[in-house]
Amino acid sequence: MTATTASTSLALRSPWAMVPSLGNLDAYIRAVHALPLLTAEEEAESARRLRDHEDVDAAGRLVLSHLRLVVSISRQYLGYGLPQGDLIQEGNVGLMKAVRRFDPDQGVRLVSYALHWIKAEIHDYIVRNWRLVKVATTKAQRKLFFNLRSLKHDLKAQAEDPVRHALTAAEIDQVARSLNVSADEVVEMETRLAGGEVALEAPSDEEEGGALAPIHYLSDDTHEPSRQIERQARDQLASHGLTHALEQLDARSRRIVEARWLDVNDDASGGKTLHELAAEYGVSAERIRQIETAALKKMRATLASA
Repeated sequence: MTATTASTSLALRSPWAMVPSLGNLDAYIRAVHALPLLTAEEEAESARRLRDHEDVDAAGRLVLSHLRLVVSISRQYLGYGLPQGDLIQEGNVGLMKAVRRFDPDQGVRLVSYALHWIKAEIHDYIVRNWRLVKVATTKAQRKLFFNLRSLKHDLKAQAEDPVRHALTAAEIDQVARSLNVSADEVVEMETRLAGGEVALEAPSDEEEGGALAPIHYLSDDTHEPSRQIERQARDQLASHGLTHALEQLDARSRRIVEARWLDVNDDASGGKTLHELAAEYGVSAERIRQIETAALKKMRATLASA
């Protein structure tokens, strides 16, 4: 091993602990771009040590020196609405697969060999996690999905009216011939891609007080056990509990509570007023209010202990 190789080996062996998690994306990207690259000789030597001796350190050197490649490739797929951190993570899986299968004696650099594996993992991740690509079940449809945006961009650049967004019939036929799919498939994919995505749950960093995510108003908790228990308890209090609480009052207090809160006139004017009850019992309205307050307090205590 040359002095240069030895120094690079030491420089790349320790950075495993220097690369932060993808939770802090900016710090991760800065860290991977600070990692040194391998020369062709160093790369070939590490690949042979991995192939011939299962050298884990050699595999680490190959992976670490190409993490920036994954970051670069992930940027090409940001238009699909998925987090870049997730794209990088999947791309790193592809990079590790490439490192495992790389043969230095084939005469190509790892960067060229790894491109296929990194993109393949990212493509599979997008297909698994983006609902719009459920139609992309064939090889031709997948090719359409991943190339339609770039083809539309090229066609718009050539068009007389680059502001318009929809493809013309002639352009649809051109795309269909280019990607070996039907014109109907092009139209369907363009419609789906133009529809956009709405997150069911709010992002974790969404500020408090912001708009409610769909999960808050689309969820059905009708049969959720805790909700059922709450409803049963509420119904119990509204029927048997209320009756029991009223039974704990003296006749006058019960009459006042019922007349004030439980008896509703046919004309929807509500219960009796304090002055009406005061005239009925020959006391002041303030005295009726005191009796009512004491009765309601006693009822609350009875309901709380039920």
